[in-house]
Amino acid sequence: MLQRTINKAVEVVGIGLHKGKPVRLRIEPMDADSGIIFYRSDVAVSIPLSIDSVVDTTMATVIGVGVNSISTIEHFLSVLYAYGIDNLRIVVQGDEIPVMDGSAISFCLLLDEAGIRVQEKSKKVIRIKKSVEVSDGKRFARLEPSQEASFNFEIDFSHPAIQTQSFEYTFSKISFIEEIARARTFGFAKDIQYLQSRDLALGASLKNAIGLDDRKVLNNEGLRFDNEFVRHKILDAMGDMMVTGYNILGRYSAFAGSHKLNHHLTKKLFSDSENYEIVSVEILKNPSYEMKFA
Repeated sequence: MLQRTINKAVEVVGIGLHKGKPVRLRIEPMDADSGIIFYRSDVAVSIPLSIDSVVDTTMATVIGVGVNSISTIEHFLSVLYAYGIDNLRIVVQGDEIPVMDGSAISFCLLLDEAGIRVQEKSKKVIRIKKSVEVSDGKRFARLEPSQEASFNFEIDFSHPAIQTQSFEYTFSKISFIEEIARARTFGFAKDIQYLQSRDLALGASLKNAIGLDDRKVLNNEGLRFDNEFVRHKILDAMGDMMVTGYNILGRYSAFAGSHKLNHHLTKKLFSDSENYEIVSVEILKNPSYEMKFA
């Protein structure tokens, strides 16, 4: 299996979830072995995609260099994971990726418009060799060796519309589009005033998130899935794993996970070379894994 980029540059404009400002997002093809690079066009600063670039995990995953950062990258990165994109320049005219409808499906459509170009170098992935786990009380996130990429997530909210939900997802591009990509982010009306006092969720609305009061979902159209909440948590986790710059071959599982725990998990993974190896897909000798990106 070979590396992938896009056929042509495409762009979209949307609102930033946390700052509430219009943001122009443009994606451009890159040569093989270039990796994924973010570029703040308003301040002319490049930010490489790396766990070392993560500067904040409060309500979103944020990468930065110096005083310049880009927030809410996880939804877009989940799509790069699903489409197997290895090399891409992501040009952002602002400090946040647009939230679109609160899910990742708009970014799937953006990549479909751009088209996928196969490149001349072998695709590399992270293969998990040893189990790695981080925890915070009852919350945890874990990576374990596996012959396939899978995500198992459980959440438990004391809210009648959510309660306990779990979902196990075996990765493929097609199943991502059908089962994960349309799941929206969510928030509670009682938290909005506090978040906005911290300059967060300034762009949040029922057009780009599931809103909840103390008893019910506030969106007139209801939910897209009965368990949309936990599906979105898997979407977030896929994006947070993609911060490594690679697809991951292994089993991810979490209970009440978060961007913070996911970041600590990837840091712990990379802290010991015995935990993982970066290998060409050909070495895996697993043709079914290659088909996951078709």
